[in-house]
Amino acid sequence: MLILPDVPRLAGAAAMLLAYAGLCAGILVRARNKRRRALQAAATLPILPIPGQQAPLLLAFASQSGFAEELAERSATALRGAGQAVRLTPLADLALADLRSGSPALFVVSTCGEGDPPDNAATFVRRLLAEKTGQTTPLRSLTYGLLALGDREYRHFCGFGRNLDTWLQEAGATPLFERIEVNNGDATALERWRHALAHVAGYREASGDGASSSETLSWLPPKYSPWRLAERRHLNPGSQGEAVFHLELCPPENDAAPSWESGDLLQVAAPGIDGELLPPRDYSIASIPSDGRVHLLIRQQRGPDGRLGAASGWLSTGIAVGGCVMARLLPHRNFRLGDNIRRPLILIGNGTGMAGLRGHLRARRQAGARPNWLLFGERNAACDYHYREEIEDYRQTGLLQRLDLAFSRDQADKVYIQDHLRAAATDLHSWLAQGASLYVCGNAVGMAEAVHQTLADLIGVDALDRLIVEGRYRRDVY
Repeated sequence: MLILPDVPRLAGAAAMLLAYAGLCAGILVRARNKRRRALQAAATLPILPIPGQQAPLLLAFASQSGFAEELAERSATALRGAGQAVRLTPLADLALADLRSGSPALFVVSTCGEGDPPDNAATFVRRLLAEKTGQTTPLRSLTYGLLALGDREYRHFCGFGRNLDTWLQEAGATPLFERIEVNNGDATALERWRHALAHVAGYREASGDGASSSETLSWLPPKYSPWRLAERRHLNPGSQGEAVFHLELCPPENDAAPSWESGDLLQVAAPGIDGELLPPRDYSIASIPSDGRVHLLIRQQRGPDGRLGAASGWLSTGIAVGGCVMARLLPHRNFRLGDNIRRPLILIGNGTGMAGLRGHLRARRQAGARPNWLLFGERNAACDYHYREEIEDYRQTGLLQRLDLAFSRDQADKVYIQDHLRAAATDLHSWLAQGASLYVCGNAVGMAEAVHQTLADLIGVDALDRLIVEGRYRRDVY
């Protein structure tokens, strides 16, 4: 019997594929147009002449999520490609002698939460900034440029970058150009930074073909690829809080086996109302490569007027399952397991911070790594116990040796994660004495601050600093 193809169904499928390809192509075109306009705006940045130097240019970074580190690495690569020697270093490894060497310095620094320095810059802050060391050891021979990363949704936008800039100028250092502040990956500000790098590399004038100085400096922008939204589930119907969704994204067709580690991020460039790409949003990955898909845990955000946030609204309700999400994997070295994969692990988080913790638990299960202790907080157990069945299975099968749950609205007196941590002080000391590492994932304002202060109270600030230096205290906070 001859079986004829279902022509209408095939035609419908073809139309859907064409529409999908058209959407992705349109997003890419709009992104290129936005970058072109940003490049034109960058040429207005006034820059002082760069004095000649013998030593390599110093490029220091302080990064929480990994974006500042990535920008610093891209900057170093671009400068080296232009013939400029560069010493790339974390801010934590910087000493006053480095700043007094007479060589220009560039700083790429992010801000954590409400104006705080990234964790990997905490020791630098305590050694130098907090004690106003620069005022007693002048840096008059230092010229520098500073790129500050932040998010205007927080009160103290670029707070750490601004504090560092103030400290440098009070110490007598001379800025090569006005501090460049980047709001959530803003393309125009990043093009101003590229323009500044071109001057640092020696490109003072426009090239003969009329291109601007920033165009003469090789700089590869982030490359986003189309990921397909394969599944979306509403996890907390009936919750007192905003809706939370579990998303699963299939990798681009030309990248069938993408590589990431637990703790890494997926950076999403969602389209805005006018079709332009929004500033990228970073989301903690809740899965591991063997799952075959990137899992995300997203809470809807609302503005003062009650409207859904552009990115969270689009991902949770705007885009249809099967649609195209322009995204890229972003290594988050500060939150990866790394050498801690075989150590005892204490995981602490709240809300959608469960995403990063779940990724680590799945990695630990795959590696057969124990013991593990999870402390998690949310509003109500009935609605907000994200991945309940999976977490309870981990407890039953022994992957979790201890589980502390803080559902703040389930009793008259609110109970939070830090309360459980204080009650378990003896066990905390015991686990740390056995070499345990601490991983915190979730809200920077509120949970992360309270947990950090509780840990400092229980084990001491110096001990907490040592854990940071040893890579045994890591945070993915937002």
